[in-house]
Formats: sequence, structure tokens, C-alpha cells
Amino acid sequence: MKHLNKIASILCGAAFGILAITSCEGGDLYGVNSPSWISQKIDSIENSKKSNEEVLVGMQEDVYTIGKSDYTSGWWSSFSKYYVVPNGQKWNAVLNLNLNSSDDTYYKNFAIIITNDVDRGGAGYQEYGAYRFDATGDSAKYNSQWGKYLYFKYTNSTQLLAPDANNKDANVQKLGGKVTITVDRTSSNAFKIKITNGTVTKTYEQPYKLPNLNADASDTNIRCFLVPEGSYIDFLQTNIVPIGGLTSAKDKAPVSMVLQNVPDEVTRGTALDKAMSNISAEVTYEEGVKKVIPASELYISAIPDMDVPGEKNLVVIYNKTFKGENAAKPIIAYAKFNVVNSIASIKITTAPTRSHYYFFNSAATSGLTDRTLAFDPTGMEVTATYADGSSAVIDNSKLKFSSVPASAGTYNVTVSTANGKTDNVSVSVSESESAFVTPNPSNLGATDNTGAWWSVFTDNIKVPAGKTYVVSFTNYSSMAGNWNNFVTILRNSVNKEYAVVRSDNYGWGDGYAASRNSGGQADWASWLAAMNGANVTVYVTNCNNGTADVQAVMKGTNGKTYVQYYLGVNTIDVNDLCFAFTIDSCHLVFKSTASSKSAFYHKG
Repeated sequence: MKHLNKIASILCGAAFGILAITSCEGGDLYGVNSPSWISQKIDSIENSKKSNEEVLVGMQEDVYTIGKSDYTSGWWSSFSKYYVVPNGQKWNAVLNLNLNSSDDTYYKNFAIIITNDVDRGGAGYQEYGAYRFDATGDSAKYNSQWGKYLYFKYTNSTQLLAPDANNKDANVQKLGGKVTITVDRTSSNAFKIKITNGTVTKTYEQPYKLPNLNADASDTNIRCFLVPEGSYIDFLQTNIVPIGGLTSAKDKAPVSMVLQNVPDEVTRGTALDKAMSNISAEVTYEEGVKKVIPASELYISAIPDMDVPGEKNLVVIYNKTFKGENAAKPIIAYAKFNVVNSIASIKITTAPTRSHYYFFNSAATSGLTDRTLAFDPTGMEVTATYADGSSAVIDNSKLKFSSVPASAGTYNVTVSTANGKTDNVSVSVSESESAFVTPNPSNLGATDNTGAWWSVFTDNIKVPAGKTYVVSFTNYSSMAGNWNNFVTILRNSVNKEYAVVRSDNYGWGDGYAASRNSGGQADWASWLAAMNGANVTVYVTNCNNGTADVQAVMKGTNGKTYVQYYLGVNTIDVNDLCFAFTIDSCHLVFKSTASSKSAFYHKG
């Protein structure tokens, strides 16, 4: 971290080497008369120096950032420019892929979306498919590409990931760094995609051309754009000028910056350097180009000084251009934080509002041995006693809580501070009572499975705190994609969503990220075929701790039983949890309470 009293240093050095080795026979310096083994060695060395990297022609600088630099961009939330690739041409792009080093989720990288020549979501918009950088040894279980016109059998990768039950694989970090993309339409008998960073290379080689999905047959263009998820992209170069034009290659002055990861509190006696070692600044330059600057390149100070407890003003200065030259005008950002005395002890002075939680076991979860429930601190007050003898209530967001086993009993939850001071609070856990319900309408979606995504819904069904509601239905699918099956929506009575979860191990919403899911199916193709006519039972539990569980047991037409669950969906108002169903090229026929009981499975 830099301070205003800069220290300048100059490092210099020189290295020289002389090699003069003669042959045994004539004193030649590795000449034509040298022994054959020497010539072979020379050839080997020279060949090793040759780069296997593709030579890119006509590249132009196009510098901008896609996605949030704090790695919080969800799927389909941030997009690159459109790059239009005419028939017979090739698109090359160079970028830096920034991955979250603390999140090894295998799919959190980026995808190339290939579409017809229409704006995203516009009239007539169609996708050939999406092609993500990751690849696994089981493409049927873990989708790394999808779409009606991209086929797994034409894909190869030099790095196959093997995600665990939580979708984690540390090898996903190998996908980061400088990445080159090639979308190749130059052959009349093939279509190719290549993504490589020199360490990992993923290729798609289809032995025929793409069909033309444009309404105007004379328009043979396709479009490509990039979508990150849980990552961000610093785009650098392209050989095709995008719609909207290039971001110029000239150096750019800093315009503004936003500070990130500034701590709310700093313990008295902590040096400023140490207290702010994890901050960074997202700097915006001319033309809207952005870059994240680490603490080590920022000038910082605190006003007033850090010796006395109280609110402080953090002043951060940055004075470099996009290319690292001294800027004509530095930029300044401000933030506030508090210096506090060290906590000597804590005590829970007001118990939480809710201390009785509920769980439900279906066939989807009966085999879990490590299932837990989240502690709900709502209404709880924790008072800290500081080193100087003073005391104050601590914000619950600054505390950590141990988890609660999802089994009947009474448990002590440990409440702890950042410096390790603890207290305990007791909670009880019971098995949830269940009740069958039938949604309205009892038939949802067109019977020919042509119903559009998010076009029809059942009425909301409100789930009381501590209860589990059970719904049974027959699921009919177009079988065009894994997502063309039932979808469960968790929301409140005015339709504000907590989460949306699908039948195929995917979801979104404010509460979805915290949930634990069961992972995908071992054989997606067999599962999808068996879902057209499958008997499905869905269980929705209001756990009375600000979370909800969704469990699904699917008995396929092949006689096999499949399961899917999403446990611990949070941000739930325990007094206002509703659920409903929607469809996507499928239709659902709900069963009455009486006829559902034979499908009901419960294990306490």
C-alpha cells in the first residue's frame, strides 16, 4: 500500500553470456560437420521455442469490462457487445478472464452465446446455443454447453473437471488469465469454436455448417456475445468491429472510483495499512473502461487519526492512467469507518424471536447425514463489553453463528465475534407436519407442450411457519431441453420472489445462492426422456428460521426414481411464504389430495 511519502528506487542489472563449444573432430562451432546428436539437440531446442499459439490477424484494441469486479454477476446479467460474424469469416477475440479465487464452482467462468442476427430478446431472436469454457467428463450431468444446434459429441477439452457434490472443482481456476477465442465460419463444410488460455484448450468441431436462423434468407450473419457468471472479463482485442464500435486504444485518464471491501469497524491499535489491506477500488476511466486497483497501488489516509475511538473518514487517492502513466489529475474517493475498542466479552441480552425450527425428510433427503439448518438471529440482541469497560449492542451482521443439525432435538448455537469471544443460545428442532394440497388450476400449460416460458402460473399457496405442503402431479415435457419441465416459485403474497428453482438443478433469486442443491442427474438424457409422463411429488417446507426447503421426487416413465432438492433458500419472511408453479414447453396435471396419497413418501 502506498502512502503520500513515496520512496523511489531504481533497479538495474546486466547479464552477459558467451558460448563457444567446438566439435571433437574439427573444432567447428556446431557447424554442418557436427555430430548428428548435436544437430538433433539444436533442432529440438529450436522447435521448443516455436509457439503453438494461433497467429491472430487484423486485431484491434477494444478495451472494456463485462461483469462486476466483485464476482457477484449472476447468469444472464452482464453481456459483452455484439460481434457479427459473416459467413466465410472468422472472429478472434482476446480477453482477460478474472475468476474468484475463493469460489471453485465449476460453472463460474464465461460462455459464448451464438445467435442469429437479431438483438437479444428481440422479435425473431434465436440462439444456436451457449458454449462455456469449462468441460467435464460427464457432459450429460454437467451442462457446459447447450442449445438445439451445439452438440456435446463435437467438443473436446484438455482439462476435464470433476465437480464434487457441491459443484466444486479447484481445477476451474486453470481457466483464468489471458484467453483467446476463435469462432470459425471459413469452411463450407464445418463450424468451429476454440477457447484457449495456453493451459486449457476447449474446442468444438462440427463437420457441417450452421443452418441459417435469420428470417431474411439473404442475411447469413451470426452474432456472438459473452456472458460471465461469478467472474468478470476485461475485453482486450477483436478482429471484428462490434456493433456500437470499438473502445479506443489510446490511453485513458481516470475519471472516478468506487471503494470496495472497506471494513465497517477497525479495532483500536490496528495500523492503517493492516486495517485496509483488503480494500480495492474499481476505477472508471474515459470511455467507461473499468479496472480494479488493489490496495497496494492506492494512497490512503484516515482523518482524524486512528488513536481515538470514533468515526473516521478514509481518504483514498489514485493517480495513474489506464496504461499506468502518471495522470494529469488524480482522483479521490471517500468512505467512513469506525475505530472501536477491542471486545473483551459478549452476552446475549435478548433472545431471538424464533428458536423452534423445523425440517422434513422425503425420499429426496432421507439419505443425507450432514444436513443442517441455519440459525435465525432475528430479534436477538448481543451486548459486548469492551476493553475500556464500556458496553454496547453489536449489530448481528458482525457476528457468526454455528449451524443447527436437521434432526429432532435441542441444540446450543455458538455466537461468536471476529476476535473469538462467544456466548450460546438454545434452539429446538422438530419434524414438520405435512399436508397435501392441490394447486389451482389443476391443469397448467397447453397439452401439446407449446406453452411459453413464464406464461401461465398456478395460484399462490401459502405455507404456514413450521409446515410442509405436498403437491403431486404428472409432468409432461416437450423434451427439447432439461429445463422444459416443472418450475417451482417461492414468493410472498404480493409475488415478490424469494427464489425460482427448476427440476434440473438450476435456480435463481435473492434466496437461491445460499441454498444447498442435490446436484444434477447421473444420466441427463435418460432422465429427460423419463420426465414426459413422470409422476412428481414436490414438498415445500417453511422451516421457521427465515429459510425454506424444496424437495422433489420424480418417478420416471422408465420406472426409475429421481430426486432434486434445494435446502435452505433464505431471505424468507416466515409469516409470508407462498409457492406456485409455472411451465416452459411442458404441462402439468395436478392430482387431488385423495389420489396423491399413494405417491407420498415420508421418513422421519
